[in-house]
Amino acid sequence: MIQIPMHEKGPFDRNTLQKLNHGAQSKYAPQSLAQTQTAASSMPVTRQNIPIFANPMQKGQKATIGSKDLHAIQACFGWNVKNPQCDADISAFLLGANGKVLGDSWFVFYGQTKSPDGSTELHEESAADPKTITIRLDRLNPSVKKIVFVLTIHEAFEKNFNFGMITDAYIRILHPDSHSEAVSFQMKECSSNVISMMIGEIYLHNDEWKFGAIGNGIAGDLAGLCAFYGVEVTD
Repeated sequence: MIQIPMHEKGPFDRNTLQKLNHGAQSKYAPQSLAQTQTAASSMPVTRQNIPIFANPMQKGQKATIGSKDLHAIQACFGWNVKNPQCDADISAFLLGANGKVLGDSWFVFYGQTKSPDGSTELHEESAADPKTITIRLDRLNPSVKKIVFVLTIHEAFEKNFNFGMITDAYIRILHPDSHSEAVSFQMKECSSNVISMMIGEIYLHNDEWKFGAIGNGIAGDLAGLCAFYGVEVTD
């Protein structure tokens, strides 16, 4: 069982998203969005520079990023905000064949920055990207069949934040030795009724490592995603 600090099975499809969204709508009050935006309108917004993408993908596409012998990658993330009070967090769920985490510790986020096998680690801001997750594929537990990367809005329910306040959100997969880009994906659809986004995933298929550009949003928060992926969260 894991406590999420108050810093706050398969591919995603329509049924998956409906299940995740069920029950979240009652917590979310979109009618107060106007007041939230008005309160923040006088605060300055600092914009991050967005990298130039070498191999951009579109939502729903899949691409090979290396053979099964690929030893490591870097998953780099960035975004900008329209509301300076709003910010996002990045998480990674290490899933088994059943689409669930191997255990509570197989969930990497700001409160638990490294997986038990030492393969997956969350880093704070680097020179080019606000967040980076390094994955040593040669250390990855063979029971892990997929890693899903998720962006969530910090204190979304408490402060009525949503992805309508986020722009330019992206993921890019780099080869750490050369720092060259394998693939990248920048989300174009950020809705005001969404507070979590499954931005992308990596998985091994036919002896090749693949990246899938997901870009699907839900109204559930990080705790809701944990429950869906099998992480037990304390109240």
